Amino acid sequence: MERNAVNRIRQRIALSTAAAACALALAAPVAAATYKWVDENGKVHYGDKLPPEQINKASVQLDKNAIPVKRIEPAPTPEQRRAKAEEEARQKELARERDLLERRDRALLATYTTESEIDLARKRALATIDAQVQSSTAYSATLNKRKAELDRQVQALGDKPVTPALERELASVNGELQKQADLLALKQKEIVAVNARYDADKARWADLRARTAAMAAGQAPPKEAPAKESPSLTPTTAKK
Repeated sequence: MERNAVNRIRQRIALSTAAAACALALAAPVAAATYKWVDENGKVHYGDKLPPEQINKASVQLDKNAIPVKRIEPAPTPEQRRAKAEEEARQKELARERDLLERRDRALLATYTTESEIDLARKRALATIDAQVQSSTAYSATLNKRKAELDRQVQALGDKPVTPALERELASVNGELQKQADLLALKQKEIVAVNARYDADKARWADLRARTAAMAAGQAPPKEAPAKESPSLTPTTAKK
């Protein structure tokens, strides 16, 4: 009789196991799904692979228990790819500019120890340009004298034709005078540019020194002033 009871218990266990297996089999289409996606009509689909038309669209990857483990984003549009490339290029340029500024700041602090050294460097740079201006001015004065002589010779000819040699020299003198005028105009622009560069260097140097001193004293550094654009990486000239 005990044996019959044991057999009945075994039968119940077998029936329960079979019922559980059937339940799992019925749930398999969703539980065993690998991907979940929504079609263009808003209908949700499950499957062990994505259909061809869904490859480049949004979907969700599921584990064996139908729990989302990874979201697959749709392929970017041409506009999105272009915007991403433009943003990456912008960030790269910003990083390049930051690196350029940091290198220039280090060179500026290493070159000058006082503001007076910056003023001295400016004075020497301007003196070089001034010497070129004076040389060009003196040369132009000589050319103008020669031009006046040639003009008198032409006037002295009256109705007679001007000789080829005189014409060539006049043309040469006039050409040289124009070159010197262009050179003087260029030097005036250089003077403005040099002053602007040294003004920027001086302001940046003072800001960097103030920040360095504040940090050394354990204080909060002053708000950083925006660095003015300078065409050169290193300071405009050496202090000596």
